[in-house]
Amino acid sequence: MLTRVENRLGNLWDAERAAEMSEPGKLLYRSNLLGSDKRITNYGGGNTSAKVMQADPLTGETVEVLWVKGSGGDVGSMKLDGFSTLYMDKLRALKGLYRGPEHEDEMVGYLPHCTFDLNPRAASIDTPLHAYVPRAHVDHMHADAIIAIAASENSRELTQEIFGDSIGWLPWKRPGYELGLWLENFCLENPEARGVVLESHGLFTWGDTAEECYACTLDVINRGIAWLEERTADTPAFGGAAHQSLPPARRRAVAAALMPRIRGLVSGNQHMVGHFDDQDAVLTFVNSADMTRLAPLGTSCPDHFLRTKIRPLVIGYDPARDNLDEVIESLPAQVDAYRADYAAYYDRCKHDDSPALRDPNAVVYLVPGVGMITFAKDKATARISGEFYVNAINVMRGADAVSTYRGLPEQEAFDIEYWLLEEAKLQRMPKPKALAGRVALITGGAGGIGAATAERYLREGACVVLADIDEGALAKTQETLAARHSGDVVRSVAMNVTDETAVAEAYARAAVEFGGIDIVVSNAGIASSAPVEQTTLDLWNRNMAILSTGYFLVSREAFKLLRTQGLGGSIVFVASKNGLAASPNASAYCTAKASEIHLARCLALEGAEAGIRVNVVNPDAVLRGSKIWEGDWLDQRASTYGTDKEGLEEMYRQRSMLKRSVLPEDIAEAAYFLASDLSAKSTGNILNVDAGNVQAFTR
Repeated sequence: MLTRVENRLGNLWDAERAAEMSEPGKLLYRSNLLGSDKRITNYGGGNTSAKVMQADPLTGETVEVLWVKGSGGDVGSMKLDGFSTLYMDKLRALKGLYRGPEHEDEMVGYLPHCTFDLNPRAASIDTPLHAYVPRAHVDHMHADAIIAIAASENSRELTQEIFGDSIGWLPWKRPGYELGLWLENFCLENPEARGVVLESHGLFTWGDTAEECYACTLDVINRGIAWLEERTADTPAFGGAAHQSLPPARRRAVAAALMPRIRGLVSGNQHMVGHFDDQDAVLTFVNSADMTRLAPLGTSCPDHFLRTKIRPLVIGYDPARDNLDEVIESLPAQVDAYRADYAAYYDRCKHDDSPALRDPNAVVYLVPGVGMITFAKDKATARISGEFYVNAINVMRGADAVSTYRGLPEQEAFDIEYWLLEEAKLQRMPKPKALAGRVALITGGAGGIGAATAERYLREGACVVLADIDEGALAKTQETLAARHSGDVVRSVAMNVTDETAVAEAYARAAVEFGGIDIVVSNAGIASSAPVEQTTLDLWNRNMAILSTGYFLVSREAFKLLRTQGLGGSIVFVASKNGLAASPNASAYCTAKASEIHLARCLALEGAEAGIRVNVVNPDAVLRGSKIWEGDWLDQRASTYGTDKEGLEEMYRQRSMLKRSVLPEDIAEAAYFLASDLSAKSTGNILNVDAGNVQAFTR
């Protein structure tokens, strides 16, 4: 048998470490190990359980308790509080209440009555599948290699060929109470079996100890991997290549052109966030001869399907002709056709009590020669949806190479997507945050005001692209914010605002990373101080280049992208009190800041018909965390006002009407207000955040 050892799953169990753990601790350890490898299961997919003897908190008697992954958890990242705990005797007693398959959904309502120790973690629909398997430890995984077998036309015969009697097979059945009874019956009739393959779904394995169960799961998956490798070693993937991949830079350029346009077309109900993937597995599929046959079949595993919808949308791009302009022109019609097809699918399959039609837009977009684009309500979901479709690609590749791939039947797919229990879960989701689905680009993003504004936007659910010329500070700021809010939602790009090419490339990066832009905060800045007779032409030009021309270039590219999306948007200029109130020995700086303010007024006029709002925040004397107060500027301003560095902040505080210091967080709050729907009816405005300065009053 041909084997590739590097493709096998390694046994990572540390017996010495596990010996110190409780049984629930071993279950968590096993779960995290299994979930750490996407070849075993995808994010949020699969579940694990253990039946543990514990003291009843009411009676003190020792009782059997089922620990099982709770609803909505992820085995790879969960903690102990991610498990539901239920009395096994009560779970067994539920059999007396079961009225048959047509009533199985009502059994979910009984699960809370089985809760052990008042555990608030809700039990999942898969709980009976674990409860009724008469073994102490149970794993349910969605390994690509096993689902490839399970999704084959002759999956039962293939399962027997590969595993003999050690692994059984059960026909397709939607997860629920009835399937739990099927599993129990299989185990009782096949006491020597180590697991079972569920048609079109995945794998169940079990053992008497946590380590034995873990090893069994790895062994079964590895045998599936080895068998597929042997059978497919000389078989071209997906019928061979029909297209060739574009070079990486061109792939990203095409994605950057397509994603804002798709985003604009699919964000009617809420702003969507995009993700781009051009890994080898994706390119092999989108370039293949069989892609147009396989893609419409949809996915097989219910978890894959719920994340990726009934089928992807294949974009009509020809990499050999590079017909991007044609594709852009035809995109609205393609998206409309997908919506109509989805609505027809809903009408064909709906029941009298089905939930209303949901968002009819595609989640997955396949582009030959380029890669895969996914759109969802947030970046993490878009990325994870892409990961699920890569799992589906791997499944289709294996199944179609050894047999004929089969997706879920349409009615079965619909009954899962519009399952009333799934609808109830969706209704329990928390209300979206104020900037959910929005994407912001912040220039001067590594400085005090820029970083504080990014933090404020991230707290409200936005994705952020930090742009700055200081690459070292940029990397540190990104790292800090990503650690606080997740790496999914923060990107950075080195950018000189005076460089047209660099500015355009920054927006292209934002388009590829998140699908587009909704908010632009122009905050890049410098400061200079000198009497007019000592103000050199170079100093004057440097102020104008960064503070006037730079703001123009950033805004011009923003307008292009915002108009392409057609979703409106918000541009916020961080100007200065000095743009309204003159200061001594700062003519270059004050004039450039005044230019910013008037540019914002002009842009507000031009952008209004497209829903693009342009407003200004005018700070004053924001010393803390601000890079413009480093070096000569601080010395110069201290000299101008006859004080030292330590006294300058106090001097600014005392000269303000409110006698208060202005902090980066104060400017960030104003930038949030002007970017959010709180100010949806405001454009062309100036918001002073200066603790009060009568000379800067706008009227």
